[in-house]
Amino acid sequence: MENSTVSRKLSWTMQVHRVLLLHNNSFTGTIPANISNCFKLITLNLGRNNLVGQIPPELSSLSKLQTFVLQFNNLTGEIPPSLGNLSSLERFSVVENNLEGSIPSYLCQLKRLTYIYFDFNRLSGIIPSCIYNLSGIVIFAVGVNQLQGSLPSNLSNAFPNLQIFSIALNQFTGAIPSSISNATNLVVFQCNFNKLTGQVPNLRNLHNLRVFLVDNNNLGSSKDGDLSFVSELINATQLTDLHIQNNNFGGTLPKSISNLSTNLRKLIIGRNQLHGSIPTGLGNLVNLQHLRMSRNSFTGSIPTDIGQLSRLGGLLLNNNQLSGSIPSSLGNLTLLTVLYLQENNLEGSIPFSLGKCHWLNQLALFGNNLNGTIPPQVIGLSSLSTILALNRNQFTGSLPMEIGKLKNLGALDISDNLLAGELPRSLGSCKSLEVLDLQGNFFLGPIPSSMKELRGIRGLDLSRNNLSGDIPQFLENLNLEYLNLSFNQFWGAVSTGGVFKNASATSVAGNARLCGGMAILRLPLCKLNESKGEGLSRRMKLMISLVSGFTLLGLVVVLSLFLLGKKRKETNLSILGNSVLQVSYATLLRATDGFSSANLIGVGAFGSVYKGILTDDRVVVAVKVLNMLHRGAAKSFMAECEALRNIRHRNLVKILTACSSIDFGGNDFKALVYEFMDNGSLEEWLHPSTGTGEVTEAPKILSLIQRLNIAIDVASALDYLHNHCETPIVHCDLKPSNVLLDGDLTGHVSDFGLSRFLSEPTMSVFGNQSSSIGIRGSVGYAAPEYGMGSEVSTYGDVYSFGILLLEMFTGKRPTDYMFSDSLNLHNYVKTALPELVLEISELLVLQEGTTNVADAHRHSRLSVKAQKIEECLTLILGIGIACSVESPTNRKDISDVASELQSIRRNLLN
Repeated sequence: MENSTVSRKLSWTMQVHRVLLLHNNSFTGTIPANISNCFKLITLNLGRNNLVGQIPPELSSLSKLQTFVLQFNNLTGEIPPSLGNLSSLERFSVVENNLEGSIPSYLCQLKRLTYIYFDFNRLSGIIPSCIYNLSGIVIFAVGVNQLQGSLPSNLSNAFPNLQIFSIALNQFTGAIPSSISNATNLVVFQCNFNKLTGQVPNLRNLHNLRVFLVDNNNLGSSKDGDLSFVSELINATQLTDLHIQNNNFGGTLPKSISNLSTNLRKLIIGRNQLHGSIPTGLGNLVNLQHLRMSRNSFTGSIPTDIGQLSRLGGLLLNNNQLSGSIPSSLGNLTLLTVLYLQENNLEGSIPFSLGKCHWLNQLALFGNNLNGTIPPQVIGLSSLSTILALNRNQFTGSLPMEIGKLKNLGALDISDNLLAGELPRSLGSCKSLEVLDLQGNFFLGPIPSSMKELRGIRGLDLSRNNLSGDIPQFLENLNLEYLNLSFNQFWGAVSTGGVFKNASATSVAGNARLCGGMAILRLPLCKLNESKGEGLSRRMKLMISLVSGFTLLGLVVVLSLFLLGKKRKETNLSILGNSVLQVSYATLLRATDGFSSANLIGVGAFGSVYKGILTDDRVVVAVKVLNMLHRGAAKSFMAECEALRNIRHRNLVKILTACSSIDFGGNDFKALVYEFMDNGSLEEWLHPSTGTGEVTEAPKILSLIQRLNIAIDVASALDYLHNHCETPIVHCDLKPSNVLLDGDLTGHVSDFGLSRFLSEPTMSVFGNQSSSIGIRGSVGYAAPEYGMGSEVSTYGDVYSFGILLLEMFTGKRPTDYMFSDSLNLHNYVKTALPELVLEISELLVLQEGTTNVADAHRHSRLSVKAQKIEECLTLILGIGIACSVESPTNRKDISDVASELQSIRRNLLN
């Protein structure tokens, strides 16, 4: 809305109102200076608009103003010193703008000021010392700026009512004031990512403390006693987050750490200089979800009582000096998704009990002294989808056949062990593998022909084994970027195609009986009989291919004729649109066992969905039964039939048939019959919980690449609906519960009950004519312009997709309790990028093992991948932000979105 409109509203408001709330709109232009005429105003909220320019100094005449909110705009310039005249001001928020300059000392005149929110700007300089004379301050938040200087020694005396103190991501130096020990009301203390030094003061009196973040500073002396404050935190009975990683803390970990609050969720103490043993008693922290102690110098064994932490999702003890065996009690951690124990001195075998961790996404045990055979129960964990690294140990025996269960694994490294025997044929089932490293073992025999199925493989290292036979020709057909077959017993001709063209990416040294290949390999020429044999072999292969081809062609013709007849039959049976009954009520009643609650798989706005089996051909289907008592159900039925009548796309749910009849009680009955999706909805994978929100089972795990694949599937479906249908279709209700996943986790957009055809492409979404259907979609996902009566448009679907994308890669619902009128999912992500991308995607980042790039696998190729993951997350979330901006015409085009996501996937896979 233009500036003139704001002015007209104000001319009326100033006469009758004391509260002016214009937040959560799309106002543009500058802030009108004539707001200063609203001399009775108590509250002025212009947050979450598209306002630009400077804060008018004339607003200083609003002497009665108590709440002044300008957050989430694009304001520039400095904070006007004249605002020091707002003598009644209590709350002042300018979060996420582009304000610069220093914090004016004139604000010190605001004796009633209670809440200061200056986060996410470009403020610089030091905080005026007189600010600390504002004794009424409850919240002081100036994080993510360029502020510097030190904190005053009398901080808690200056702010006796202080509850939230946040200065994260600035350039503060000096010590944490010892006076905070008296800040008995303190709930959140956040000074991470600064340059603070010295010791953490006494925290004994901070009974109300919940969040204490001092990570990524220079705190501590690297000596004993640095962690004495941890013992004092036992009085903070509501503590949930304790982050002290990446400092200079030395000494041992106090035994009293086991007496911290049972509400503690995150204990992050990695990258310090701690030594000694890990104390027993950590099992008391029953709600702990993340425990990171990596990159210290801990010794001794892993306490067995860690196995009592039943909610633990991430356990990182890597890069220490731990010894002894891996406790079998870790098998009790059934919610565990990441287990990092690499680079220690652990010995003994891998406990079979780890096979019970059915949600384990990453397992890294490399660089230890582990021995024995690799348990089939562990190597067969189908949940492993990112990395399994067992290299640089002393494992013996063969590679278990169960390795074929790792269908979703991205990287497998079992190099530098004592493994022997032939490579199992089941390796070909690991179709998601990108990196396979088996070098430095005693494997023998040929390369299994089944490995030709590894279509995603990028790096393959089989060097330093006893493998033999011909080098399979299928290797040149794989998308290999690195191939090492050196120091084996291979013989015969080396190919000159595929990866073999690139001598810098291929190594075949140390195989004395090889010949041919690229000249740069300097192999002897193949003998004539070998060449003739090879030529004969090629001719035979050609003949076989031709015969097979003609045979296949014949089969295709016969099959086509058969399917054509079947298709005609199905077409005749289709009832999409206004046609008559094609499948009976009785048939669906039998198929769903009387619409049994045992077969209920979902409940939506207009009806319920049941799993069923059609008795004629035993096809498993999903039956959506419309609740005809619900207003609009019949309209939804017709809309969905009409939408799905003529569209076909691999990422749209397929409708098989429908029923429009009456039930045995004489009531209207309408149902749609869909192709059944084995893996349910995306909602179930992102948020597996009961109605109370309590997790009842280990969460289903989607890796980064799987989430990206699903996002591309959804974008491709929308691109088809918007740009490639004869008449564009707007879905109008895109959300996770309407994205269904088949057995291969391919995404299918479903539920077209609110869809709308666009007879003409809708370019303007601000017409005067309101939509006859009101708000389209679901709360949190519906485009904001729909709430203002705008017509349905493709822009609305793009907005919903943007929110969906942000949800997929942060794990946050747009309706999360943390989001209120001053913060939503879009702004939450926008304010965090790019510096805090690892924080807002913490669960996913932990699964991918990139919480710190340095914590990634030391194998160079995997380290590069870890960095790419961080880069790709930033790009993906950036697309989500660009799709969900409030101005519809500024949103990205869905075809560009699909293309960009595919580019990100290629970069990630490479």
